[in-house]
Amino acid sequence: MPINAHPDYLAAEKEYLEADTSKDKIEKLKKMISLAPSHKGAENLRAQLKTRLKKLQQQLEKNKKTGKSSKIGIKKEEMQAVLIGNSNSGKSTLLAFLTNASPRISATTFTTNEPVIGMMNYQGANIQLIENPGIDSEYYDRGIANTADTLLILINNLNCLPEIEKKLEKAKGKKIIVFTKSDLLTNEEKRKISATLSSKKYNFVIISTISKKGIEELKEKLLNSFEKIRVYTKEPGKEKSLKPIILELNSTVKEVAEKILHGFSKNIRETKIWGPSSKFSGQKVGLKHKLKDLDVVEFKTR
Repeated sequence: MPINAHPDYLAAEKEYLEADTSKDKIEKLKKMISLAPSHKGAENLRAQLKTRLKKLQQQLEKNKKTGKSSKIGIKKEEMQAVLIGNSNSGKSTLLAFLTNASPRISATTFTTNEPVIGMMNYQGANIQLIENPGIDSEYYDRGIANTADTLLILINNLNCLPEIEKKLEKAKGKKIIVFTKSDLLTNEEKRKISATLSSKKYNFVIISTISKKGIEELKEKLLNSFEKIRVYTKEPGKEKSLKPIILELNSTVKEVAEKILHGFSKNIRETKIWGPSSKFSGQKVGLKHKLKDLDVVEFKTR
């Protein structure tokens, strides 16, 4: 926010940040430039706005030539979490730490200008992680944030949390506050942060990708946030599958069979289960039996 900015400029800035398309952003950015303070102290601001406008215009022209939309399409996996936060909050570093993705990491602002996708495997489950560009930048994608199953809200300052939450009012997913860069904090500072977040009943974790503290807790919270179960299958006389089937809570044996192959449940002659929902190992059950996390199901067909 510029010093001595006129309310009309601040209103134009708000419209710009809420714009969905490159065309709309260009229009709002031009309005911001026309309303920007003209005094000498705002020279850098005006230069930054003009540079940003030039980049947006170039990107829009490029998209027109290639026929591409200004929005990037992302196939949503069974468990999807989006990393949200201001620029330089540690999103790219955390994504690279947790997944196979290689985002650009820099101390400069707005390094990420489009969503970056990675996949994290934890306790047999594949979780799609998406780094959304900074919520304080023109590249931020509200659509991805609003439809995600879980939001990882990265902060390194408690003061920025209320403003971020205002921009997430339409988001439907579970929210986990991730306080980053804890290796730069004293134990007393971490205690105060924890006490503040606890008093406001946030689901949170304090982490450091340098010391790795809090990382396992974050992974556990993330997996639990989806409220799904992992069910393994096996063939008679063989070991269980390496990759589980992901299902909603209270799913039945029939739903496992149908997920393997549509119509498969009609061919099942006998089902045995091992795990939390069984009374004993190898218990025979019917198709309506409700399963629990980490159950193993064996099918015999006709």
